[in-house]
Amino acid sequence: MEILKAVQKGVKVFGLSVPLQNGMAASPSNVPYNMAMLRRHADRDRTGTGGTSANAMIVTGDHVGTHIDALCHVGYKGQLYGGVDSNDACLGGRFKVHGAETIEPMVTRGVLLDIPKLKGVDRLEPGYPITKEDLEESLGDTVINKGDVVLIRTGWIQLYDDNAAFLGHSTGVPGVAESGGEWLASKGIKAAGADTIAFDVEQLGPNYRQRPCHGVLLLFNAIHIIEVLDLEELAKANVKEFVFVLSSLKLVGATGSPVRPLAIVDA
Repeated sequence: MEILKAVQKGVKVFGLSVPLQNGMAASPSNVPYNMAMLRRHADRDRTGTGGTSANAMIVTGDHVGTHIDALCHVGYKGQLYGGVDSNDACLGGRFKVHGAETIEPMVTRGVLLDIPKLKGVDRLEPGYPITKEDLEESLGDTVINKGDVVLIRTGWIQLYDDNAAFLGHSTGVPGVAESGGEWLASKGIKAAGADTIAFDVEQLGPNYRQRPCHGVLLLFNAIHIIEVLDLEELAKANVKEFVFVLSSLKLVGATGSPVRPLAIVDA
C-alpha cells in the first residue's frame, strides 16, 4: 500500500490536542473535566497473589479540551441542520440525529492558516476578528480543495495554562469573523478548527455571546468545528500542508466529542 510505503520512509507526527487534566479551562456552559481514582493499587490485593489494579472515574462535558462539534450542537428557530426539529430530536435525553457518533473519521489534507505570522506578531490581540481578507492573504498561493480541513492559528493557546486569560471573559478572544466563516464554507471543506475556546471571535459588548460562524458552518453547511487545538509546534515547524487525522468517540447522541487530532508530514 502507498500509505504503508510512506510511513516506512519516515514521517513526523504533530499532536494537536491539549492534555485532559483536573483544573483545565472549560467554558461555563460545560461541566468541567474531573478525574478521580476509584481504586488504587494499595487498596486491595484482589487475587491474593500480589496482583493489583487501579481505575478511575472521569466526568466531563462534551466540549471540554480539544473537541469537535457535532451537527446537533447549534440550532436556529427550532431547527437543526437539514430542517430537523431541534426539540423533538433530543427527546429521551440524547439526540436521535446528528450526534457525535455520526461524525465520520477524518484522514484528509489539512491546511494551516497562521494569522499571527501574517500580522508579524506572536499572538493576536483580544477580540481580533479574522476576516475573509485575512484568511485569503494567509492562504497565499496555496489552494484549498473540497474535503480539506482548515486550521486557523491565533496564538491564543499560549495562554492556556491561565484559565481566566484563555477564556477571556474580561478581555475578549480573537477568532473568526462571520465573513471568514462564510469564506471557509464556500470552499466546501470537511471541518475548520482553531486554537481558541469558541472558534468565533469574542468581543466585549452586547454581541459577546453571538457565534455566527457556528451557524454558517455547522447549521447551514454541515461543516464540523474543532476547538482548543494546539497549533504552536506545527507553526514553529513552518508546516502549512499536511495529512490530517481525527476520529471522535462514538458518544451516541452527544453534541460533541473529545478528540486527539494529528498532523502528519514527511520526516
